[in-house]
Amino acid sequence: MSEAPHIELNTSDFPDLDPSAPSNLDSYSNGTSTTANGGNTVESTKNSVVDTARSAMDSVASHPATQQAKDTINNGPIAQSVKAEGTKTKNDLAGLANSRVTPEQPAATGQPLTHYHSLFYRLLSWKNPRATAIAFAASVLFIFAARYINILRYTFKGIYIVLGVSAATEIASKSVIGNGIVSQNLRPRKYFMIPKASLERALDDAEQFINFFVVEAQRIIFAENVYVTVGAFFSAFISYFLIKFVPLWGLSLITTSVAYLAPLVYIKNKDAINAQLQQASHIANQQAQQIKDLAATHTGNAAKTFQSYAGEYSHKAQSTINQYRGRSTSPEIVKKEDFPTAPKDTPIPTTEHTAPAPVAEPAF
Repeated sequence: MSEAPHIELNTSDFPDLDPSAPSNLDSYSNGTSTTANGGNTVESTKNSVVDTARSAMDSVASHPATQQAKDTINNGPIAQSVKAEGTKTKNDLAGLANSRVTPEQPAATGQPLTHYHSLFYRLLSWKNPRATAIAFAASVLFIFAARYINILRYTFKGIYIVLGVSAATEIASKSVIGNGIVSQNLRPRKYFMIPKASLERALDDAEQFINFFVVEAQRIIFAENVYVTVGAFFSAFISYFLIKFVPLWGLSLITTSVAYLAPLVYIKNKDAINAQLQQASHIANQQAQQIKDLAATHTGNAAKTFQSYAGEYSHKAQSTINQYRGRSTSPEIVKKEDFPTAPKDTPIPTTEHTAPAPVAEPAF
């Protein structure tokens, strides 16, 4: 077999192919070829385009009109109003969170109350109006969400979607590239765990929350505050009839609205409501005093009547007793002649003999 033709080129005849040629020193630097030079050219072009775009954006940002518009947006009346409202809302939420302290006044039994007593009192008394409004809106939205959205069903749906995507990704990545993406790339080096201190705080808070309802129910039942007990009575009485034709979510909505809005109505009309309550209390006291006087009058009359009857019957009883006492002190003398004379001879009984009756013969 003959060898393949071999051609040798003399670089001196083609100076463009010689990297050491003086004319090619700019094209070949540190052993790079013209291809690398072309790559540097593309990179430099890209950098120049990026620099041009950046300079254009900087010029637009530094333009007086842009600065004026930015200043108007950031420092205008709308922005200032939004910032002020945001600051007030943040302060209200912080004030509501900081109100969770144990009240100084204990219960009627001397037991200390929970910090949720002060929290709910501050929440429902609208001391922090923005925080209370947010809590009220969140409660209403939760009731409607529980009514119209099947939360449990969508929870299971989210769980199976997450697990399905995780399993499918792991299986596909192991089949294609031989390496599990979920187990090797996405799995953290250390699983998340709830710190012990955080868990203890959460459990302590849950205990305080449960004990709030337990203690408050007992305070209502045992009439520590009679007005609260009366209000709870009317609430339960009305709910007993409403539950017959109002669904549970509707009753929850009514209860939540009354719990949040009734204190607000009282706060806004405090003077008028207090005047009406004072007048009603005065009328009730008058009626109670009138009933008390009437009862005292009837009781006095009954006592007098009883005393008169008691005196009369006592006099009759005393007269009867005295009459019997007079008889017993002067008894009549029973004489001997008043008794019959006893017989001196013993009586002899007389006997009479009678013939026996004939016996009848039997008939044959």
